[in-house]
Amino acid sequence: MRIVTFEEPHYNRERLGLWLNDGVIVDANYAYARMLKDQGVDYPAPFAEAFVPPNMMGLLQGEKKSMEAARETEKFVNEVGANKLSGPFGEESIFEFSKVKIKAPVPNPGKIIHTAGNFREHAKEGSDSGWEFPMPHWISFLKSPSAIIGHKGQVVRPKFTKMLDHEIELAIIIGKKCKRLSKEQAWDAIAGFTIFNDITARDLQREEMKAGLLNFGKNLDTFALFGPCFVPRDDIGDIGNLKIECRVNGDPRQVSNTSHLSVSVPEIVEHYSWVTLYPGDIITTGTVSGVAAFRKEPEKYFLKPGDMLESEIENIGVLRNYIVEEEG
Repeated sequence: MRIVTFEEPHYNRERLGLWLNDGVIVDANYAYARMLKDQGVDYPAPFAEAFVPPNMMGLLQGEKKSMEAARETEKFVNEVGANKLSGPFGEESIFEFSKVKIKAPVPNPGKIIHTAGNFREHAKEGSDSGWEFPMPHWISFLKSPSAIIGHKGQVVRPKFTKMLDHEIELAIIIGKKCKRLSKEQAWDAIAGFTIFNDITARDLQREEMKAGLLNFGKNLDTFALFGPCFVPRDDIGDIGNLKIECRVNGDPRQVSNTSHLSVSVPEIVEHYSWVTLYPGDIITTGTVSGVAAFRKEPEKYFLKPGDMLESEIENIGVLRNYIVEEEG
């Protein structure tokens, strides 16, 4: 099951969608209400609001009952046929993926915790390239939710940077309020996964890191690429063996696998649960080798206006974004 947040085209409202394999999005809330109506429920809308809310945060806050209801909805849609489906009162419920705006799966997470150094290949390429700052395990920083853009969103390169870089990462979406978890408890706190690309202005980052900071170099507007969908933990497959690839204009730049993590996904959640985690919070794994800054002749590989950036992780999909120059 793949779940998206999309903008319906009539009133531009954010809605929760099921992304089917044939490139179709089904409005999950309307489809669940239609299923209840077909089962004889007289007032399906209030039940749909409770079990399959029209937004991602509501779904996550509903925890197990909402995820089970979403699966029932997907089964119902496949049985009825998406081309025959409308809401309980005739609402338009079917949209082509390519023709609607796909937002970040969780448009407004409470916090985004980024971690670094968990793919030792990335740390090694940094030291091999002469990067002047150490990269031990468990480097962490917060990414600003206001920097988020979704699928096909534009990354704005500020005029003051010429060193715009990419960092593809697996993103963990928290599904329940929790704190001080053990590794064994951590998996149950995970709702699912998506793709993140931690865009970084390396020149600004270098200046900040002289004072031990990771801040604006990673937090400027549009620097948080997130999507295109949310995959529940039970659908992700082997979390320890997922292919990862970041491409620029079709050229593979970062190619790796989650099997290269030096710590497990539950260990990452365990480590950061010293702070209370809430449904919709995001924790990333850190990036893999192949970033522009650590290559020979890095200036050839930094992102430039006109570039198309594709971030792909197996069993999730492809997050596609475009680099543009800052106006003015």
